[in-house]
Amino acid sequence: MRMGSRFSHTLFLLACLCITLISAAHATGCSSLKLTGGKKQYSNCTELPSLNSTLHFTYNATNSSLSIAFSAPPPRPDGWIAWAVNPLATGMAGSQALLAFKANGSMVVKTYNISSYSSIVEGKLSFDVWDLEAESDKDGKMTIYGSLKVAAAVGKLNQVWQVGPGMVDGHPKKHDFAKANLAAVGELQLVEKLSPAASSPSPSPSPAQSANSNSGYGLRVSEINAAFRILGLISLLVLV
Repeated sequence: MRMGSRFSHTLFLLACLCITLISAAHATGCSSLKLTGGKKQYSNCTELPSLNSTLHFTYNATNSSLSIAFSAPPPRPDGWIAWAVNPLATGMAGSQALLAFKANGSMVVKTYNISSYSSIVEGKLSFDVWDLEAESDKDGKMTIYGSLKVAAAVGKLNQVWQVGPGMVDGHPKKHDFAKANLAAVGELQLVEKLSPAASSPSPSPSPAQSANSNSGYGLRVSEINAAFRILGLISLLVLV
């Protein structure tokens, strides 16, 4: 009886371990992308593929709005960070940017309508924005918070993000043109598209799609297999 009780207890512990491992695989990457301020909660978060930056966002299809929190470390303590939407193209030219920097020791957010690479001046954007604010943490990482109006029934946006060394006379200094800076563009998928045939294999995501992936939408096969391999090893040890 004691042996049976011990065996049942062992099975229970193994089951708990398996659930824990699978839950860890199923959890989104948001735990590692936690916002320092903790001011708002967002439905999605993603680690962008360049400039050590992250984006939290919530899309509200009812009122066609998007709330975001973009985080990145500037190259210098007095530098700037920016996140933008380009309504017409995929690059920086034509993008509508939210740019944050320190002014007199306090974080501020300004809007820039970037009509061309040679014209980066503060101005009103082509869409409404509100609740703009910014903060920086003890490690120097900056975060931009804000909400913006998007087109009705939009499924995705062209996003651009960037970091720069500082400001001169109210104008942002030019950012580097290193590989990481040039790669700071991609699509932001607002609405998850479901495959019509659930059994059909999914194609490999493009780099832009990978930048917008939310790991909470499904279990990764490799992680599940790893969990069960560990479970199998522990089971063998118990049986021995």
